[in-house]
Amino acid sequence: MYPGKWASLFPDKSAAIDSQTGASVSFRELDERSIQIARLLRDRGLGRGDHLAVFMENDLRYFEIAWAAMRSGLYFTMVNRYLTAEEAGYIVNDCGAKALIASARLADVAKDLPRHAPKCQSLLSLDDIDGFENLDEARARQPTEPPESQPLGSFMFYSSGTTGQPKGVKHALADAEVSDPNDHHAFHAQLWGFDEQTVFLSPAPLYHTAPAFLSLSTQALGGTAVVMPKFDPAAALAAIERYRVNRSQWVPTMFVRMLRLPPDERARYDLSSHQIAIHAAAPCPVQVKQRMLDWWGPIIYEYYAGTEANGSTHVGPQEWLKHPGTVGKPMGGTLHICDDNGVELPPGEVGTIYFEQANHFRYHNDSEKTRKAEHPERRDWTALGDVGYVNEEGYLFLVDRKTFMIISGGVNIYPQEVEDALIMHPKILDVAVIGVPNEDMGEEVKAVVQPAAGLAVSAALEAELIEYARAHLAHYKCPKSIDFVDELPRLPTGKLYKGALKDRYWAQAGHASRI
Repeated sequence: MYPGKWASLFPDKSAAIDSQTGASVSFRELDERSIQIARLLRDRGLGRGDHLAVFMENDLRYFEIAWAAMRSGLYFTMVNRYLTAEEAGYIVNDCGAKALIASARLADVAKDLPRHAPKCQSLLSLDDIDGFENLDEARARQPTEPPESQPLGSFMFYSSGTTGQPKGVKHALADAEVSDPNDHHAFHAQLWGFDEQTVFLSPAPLYHTAPAFLSLSTQALGGTAVVMPKFDPAAALAAIERYRVNRSQWVPTMFVRMLRLPPDERARYDLSSHQIAIHAAAPCPVQVKQRMLDWWGPIIYEYYAGTEANGSTHVGPQEWLKHPGTVGKPMGGTLHICDDNGVELPPGEVGTIYFEQANHFRYHNDSEKTRKAEHPERRDWTALGDVGYVNEEGYLFLVDRKTFMIISGGVNIYPQEVEDALIMHPKILDVAVIGVPNEDMGEEVKAVVQPAAGLAVSAALEAELIEYARAHLAHYKCPKSIDFVDELPRLPTGKLYKGALKDRYWAQAGHASRI
């Protein structure tokens, strides 16, 4: 299913809504404009298997471009809008984009992208950027009748690059037309009940995998995607009430921000339409999720997966309450927990998480990274670098990223456990825990804290937070010191640039970190 079907059934229904302004795009507009952009891209020489890169903020025109790629057999790469010209240009160049569409709101960075991606043939802009062709003007000259052939395209996402250069994840294009039944959309319909009655709230950036997939699935199944230009905790609750949202997708940092709202602010919104809230992207502290369930009721569903789509797990609210902290059982791929030598471990033992399945991914232009993701002996077992364990009933529990594990005096310490404990302190808005050099122990635990708004930092506050950690964790896991910052380098997707944060401390000490 795709917008063309719904444009014929209910052309004036909203396919997408801007949560802030209330502006909308109908299914007829979405279908016609995406056809025009598809034709324009063909005129610019793009054919099946070519790459289109897009550099823009959350904007309703995103959907016209995305569906143009999906009905043209193109690989479609969204570039993180917060990157510098050098960082964004690396992705545009690495994916081999033949065309780039950029937003005028990001013109200061966008105008420098061609210098970093000299092979990109066609430059188009939303509104006006010097040296770029205006997309809307060029689109308007194209007919709105669909071409005879509309081969199905595919997203090509890049990892967030929290521990190095972003990696492009490339899957083979399906031998299908855009109008053919689509397994991804059917999967969302079966798992979370997406259909033509769905009103889906996406509070996260559309350059991230989950918001993009779920928003397009919503439209493919005849529902309406409500997009927030930028996440704000009170505005998110207001959007649920205003648009009668019944499906949504979140990351744990958003839960924390909403829980930090004053009780009367949280209670003022009518959330009765809200039936299913989905979250992923990062481990959610048990107490945070429990408080969200207490507030929203048993409507919160969680999955664990990666951009690589090499496997996944899922857990519903009732299962999670029986197994607090789990990210669920496998629903895609067979799960294996292995030690550093690739030997499979029994239930309860912590090791690298591998998924076994036939759908093998590869990192674009990087065979070495692809091989490193594979099991030492079984190439059909692949890992994303996460560490965890399964219990006797087969439920997976995440422990941390392998690269962020702290080794202090030969003992393994997982920062996520320390972060989960500290984030519950009311004076902490955000926290990152890293290992920093220690001459005797190799590494010691350091917490970097963003304090709650309006709170003055002091040695007394540092002592209070360390004592709080000691009351909830074994002493060897607790931070030896705490630094305070105005804001942690966290993406709107919830991912933390922890590698860069850690490198800063190791560089100051004259060392290179293990990442």
